[in-house]
Amino acid sequence: MSTISIIGSGGMAAAIASLSVKAGHTVEVMARDGAKARTLADELGAGATTRAFGAAPAGDIVILAVPYSAVLNVVRQHGEVLAGKLLVDITNPIRSDFSGFLTPEDSFGTQEIAKVAPADADIVKAFNTQNASVLAAGPIEGHPLDVFIAGDDAQAKARVSAFIESLGLRPMDVGKLFMARTLEHACMLWLGLMTHSVKHGNFSIGVSLPG
Repeated sequence: MSTISIIGSGGMAAAIASLSVKAGHTVEVMARDGAKARTLADELGAGATTRAFGAAPAGDIVILAVPYSAVLNVVRQHGEVLAGKLLVDITNPIRSDFSGFLTPEDSFGTQEIAKVAPADADIVKAFNTQNASVLAAGPIEGHPLDVFIAGDDAQAKARVSAFIESLGLRPMDVGKLFMARTLEHACMLWLGLMTHSVKHGNFSIGVSLPG
C-alpha cells in the first residue's frame, strides 16, 4: 500500500480519503484550514495524519482536491516541494453559473496546473467526472464506478490506475494529457444532465461494455 497525500478537506477529499483508508493506504490530509484537516483526519481514523499546508507532502501521490479557483495558488505556494511528485488533478474549471470555463480558450485546467507545477512533477487527470457522494458510496449493484484518466507519462498513469483499482473503482485511460480538456467538458455534460434531465446528482457517467 502507499502513502497518499490529499490537499483539501471538502467532499471529494473526504470521499477519496475514505476509500483510500478502507483500501489500506496511509492517508495524510493537508488544507489551508488546519482545523478542517484535523477534523477530517480524525473522522478517517486508521492512522490518518495531517501535515502543515505548504509543507512537503509525504506521499508520492498527491491528490489536488481543492476547487479550480484555488488550485493554481495552492500549487504555486507548495512550489518545489512538489518536485518529483505524481499530482492527480481532480478539478473542473467551470464557472459557477455553468456558463463556460475559467480557462483561456486555447487551454484547459490541467494544462494551466502544469504551467505552475515543478517541471519534473507528473500530472494525471482523474476523478473529475465523479460526484463526491456517489464516489463515497462505492460500487453500484456490484459494478465499479469508472474513473477516467489522462496523462502523458505511461508509468504515472499505471500508478494512478493501480491506486484507482485498489479503491474498488475501474480506471479508464482516455489518452494523453490533452484529453483532460475533454474530461473537463464531460463534467459540464454531467452538470447539464443533472440540471435538465436527471434532476439530482446521484448518478455517474461510465462505460457499459456489452457481452
